[in-house]
Formats: sequence, C-alpha cells, structure tokens
Amino acid sequence: MVKFNNKIADSLPNMKKIREGSFYNSIGQQTGSYREVCMLKEFVKTKKPDTGTLKLRLGEERAKLSGYQMKIKEKKLPVMVIFEGWDAAGKGSVLGDVIKNIDPRFFQVATMDKPPTAEEQRYPFLYRYMIEIPEAGKFRFFDTCWMKEVTDGVLHGQLGADEYKKRIRSINTIERQLTDNGYLVMKFFFHIGRKEQKERFDSLLGSKNTSWRVNDEDLWQNRHYDECLGVFSQYLEDTNLTTAPWYIIDAKDRKWATLQVLQYLNQGIDTALKNASLAVPIRQNTFRLKQMPLLADIPLDKTISDSRYDKELKRLQSELMELHNEIYRKKIPVVIAYEGWDAAGKGGNIKRITGALDPRGYIVNPIASPEPHEKARHYLWRFWNRLPKTGHIAIFDRTWYGRVMVERLEGFCSENDWQRAYNEINEFEKELADWGAVVIKFWVQIDSDTQLERFTDRQNTPEKQWKITDEDWRNREKWDLYEEAINEMLQKTNTTFAPWYVLESVDKKYARIKALKVVTERLKKACEKK
Repeated sequence: MVKFNNKIADSLPNMKKIREGSFYNSIGQQTGSYREVCMLKEFVKTKKPDTGTLKLRLGEERAKLSGYQMKIKEKKLPVMVIFEGWDAAGKGSVLGDVIKNIDPRFFQVATMDKPPTAEEQRYPFLYRYMIEIPEAGKFRFFDTCWMKEVTDGVLHGQLGADEYKKRIRSINTIERQLTDNGYLVMKFFFHIGRKEQKERFDSLLGSKNTSWRVNDEDLWQNRHYDECLGVFSQYLEDTNLTTAPWYIIDAKDRKWATLQVLQYLNQGIDTALKNASLAVPIRQNTFRLKQMPLLADIPLDKTISDSRYDKELKRLQSELMELHNEIYRKKIPVVIAYEGWDAAGKGGNIKRITGALDPRGYIVNPIASPEPHEKARHYLWRFWNRLPKTGHIAIFDRTWYGRVMVERLEGFCSENDWQRAYNEINEFEKELADWGAVVIKFWVQIDSDTQLERFTDRQNTPEKQWKITDEDWRNREKWDLYEEAINEMLQKTNTTFAPWYVLESVDKKYARIKALKVVTERLKKACEKK
C-alpha cells in the first residue's frame, strides 16, 4: 500500500502545519499529526439556494452559456476548462451537465486522469497536455489536468521538493502564456468532505454494477484525507494566478455544483470577450543573457580548403555518429534550430548533420507558414507537437523565431504579441533545457551581395528554380528591416541554456564544418554529464 511521504510534504514551500491528523513517512511509519492551515480548510461555502431558485438560476445560466457559443466563435476565443477535485466529487457528472448546453461541434473533452504512459514520459512534463489545448473559438474540457500528476507525485513520494517547484513554475508559466495569448483558462476544484466522500464510495461499492468505479487509490485517498487536503491546498495556493484563478466548488449537491460552475464559467467568458482587444504587459526578461555581436560586425571572410573540408567532414560525421548512439543510450533529447537568410545554405548544412545520424533517431521539421489549425492555437503549439522524445534529435528548418521576424515585419501578429514573444520563447527553451534537452540554435549568416548572387543563380538554373519564389524577392527588399529585427532577436534570446551560434556561410563548406563542430562539442558535454 502506498503511504503519504511526509519528507516531501515537509519540504514543500510555504507549507504551514500545526499538530493534528495522521502523516506517514516514506517507509510507512507514523511520524506525527498535522492539520493544514490551508485554502481548502478555510473555504467558506456560499449558501445553497432553495430548490425553486436553484432550478430557475440553472435555466438562466444554461441559456447564457448557450448564447455565448457564437460570440466565442466570432471572437475566436479559445476556452480551456479544467476540472480537478476529490475522487467521487462528481466532476464527470457536472461535466456532462455543462456540455449539454454546448453544440458538440464547439467542444472536445480530454480525460487526463491516468498517469503518463512510458512513451509520454519520454517527452517534457507539459507535452501531453499542451498538444490538447483548444483551437480558437472552441472549448476544451479537461477531466483533470496537470494538477493530478503533480499532487499524486508528491503524495506517493515520486516527486521531490525541487522537482515540485520546477513543475509549479512550468504550470504557472504556461497558464500565463496561454492567457497572454488570448486563451480563457478556467480552473475548478470540486470539494467534498471526508465523510461525504466515504458515503459515496460505500454507495458505489454497494452495487455490483458500480463497484468497479472505486479502486484502491480512491480508498487510500479517503483514509489519508487530511494529508491529501494539505497537498491539494498547497498546489491551489501555488497556482492561483490572477489571470487563471481557482474556483472551489461546493460539490455536495450535483445541481448546486453545476450552477456554481456555470456561473463562474459565464462570468469568465463575459470578461474575456470584453477584454479581448486589450494589450498584455510586457514582462521583463529575467534570464541570464550572453553578449551577442551585431550581424554587421561579424566578418564573413572565413573559408576552408576543399581538402581540409573533406577530411574534417569525414572525421566529424564519424564522431557524430558515435555520439548519436550514446545520446540514444543515455536518453538525451536534442533540439537543433536553424534560422538564417534565404539562400544562406541551411538545407545543405542540415544535410551534413543528418548524413551522420541513424535515420530512425532523428526527424527534420521544415517549418512553413502555419496551417489553419495551427494558426488557431498558441503559436508555440505546433512546435510542442514536433518535440523529440528522449534519445532522439529534432532538427527545425525555420523555428518559433518566425514570431519575432516574419510575423513581426509582415504584420501577422500585433506589436504586443511579438514584443512578448522574446520572453515566451526564452521560457519555452528553458522548459526544454530543464527537461534535459540539448538546445542548439544556428543563425546562418551571409551578406546581401551573396544572397543576390545565389538568387540570380537559382533564377537562371532550371533545376534550381523551385528554390526561388516571388516572396524571396519581396523579403530581400526588406533586408535592412529584417537585419534590425534579427539583431534584436539575437540580443534578447541568447541565453546561457540555449545560446545562438552564427555560421558564417559565404563559404558554405566552412559553415557546415563549424556546425558539425558545435553539435559534436555540445553533445559530448551532455554525455559527460549523464
């Protein structure tokens, strides 16, 4: 039987305890009693209305939610609704009541109550949740979300204090990013007392048709109600954001619980629709940055002889091949991001990297303009979907930095959007680095004259004409504006955990060898630390 891990509870931040209740340490020995002075313990229930008033108000709130559907679609508001709470608190029943008022074309339900599978554990903690976020103009209801995975990890001794803090930071960051990017995030915790929970379990166990709904984990939670109460409350306090607050639902009565959810949900939708056009404050960067030279100050006369190139290419690819085997064995994920001027040589550079890799262990993601279903979500969603699992390599030919380059200059997002993006991108890359990924970012640099020469060659060579488009020529006319944006990007995102490497690519062969050297060096260091 799993016991509550008292050592973990003691180490949680700001956990206030006084003597009362039963706790156990990691080997099952009773160590004392505590009562949590906590958010749930101090929760004051709103008085339940009488039956007639309850029925009337339920009808009003249901009609209101039904009426909001088209407004949500018109305003392209994505609504993410998270149901958490005690086992047997009625989350599923209330969820069923709420979605009856919504056109099935406008919502989906994600059930996340199971622990992550072995495959899911090979991705970042937030991965399996992020791929489920809703499209603009639609609802996505979560029957439990990231809270359960964290609190279960604490209660069963699988999550230490440092990892708990890290996951809380991740959750707060992603919830803030979602709301900053136009999402409405509504979080409900369904609260019942220990006695009520036990009575519900006993009722379910009393029938052979419902007894299957109660498992050992449910019964364990009831026996250790006070311990769970403390951990749940601490989580609620640590993630109670002003932009995504918690709503505690008195779940003793199903209809009353449904009314509370509908009221809060409608209030949230109404506020979000009214605030849809408001700009979001730009957060100060708090990540340590490394100094980066301006593009104009980087000499581009670097060259390599053909004989040395052939020798170095063979040596470095052989070394990278061995390192690929080692990172697979040590389960180290690798993200290699390529950005650069059109015709700078990104494709040829990537080809020399992949030429040394086992094709079963890498993928190249060519990133073009977002598809409609991608454009309808947080701009980082399509990159979360393309992350590698542990031991694998994901190479991105164009990346999330399009937000602060092409989207900025072509007006595909607002100024507030791209100004916020520097910090959001740093947070995204920090999440990857904290997960254990090696993040390598290349800027492939050439001068304007070299680009013109290569464009002209492509235009005049039939077998290369597919590489050149009218858009390439249009972008070239904005060279100075792009250079200004790129310099700002490099300055604001050259972090210690995900630094930029400039590849001087007037001589493409020199750039290829430099990229191989950077990749092998970074992978060697990562393997040494494992």
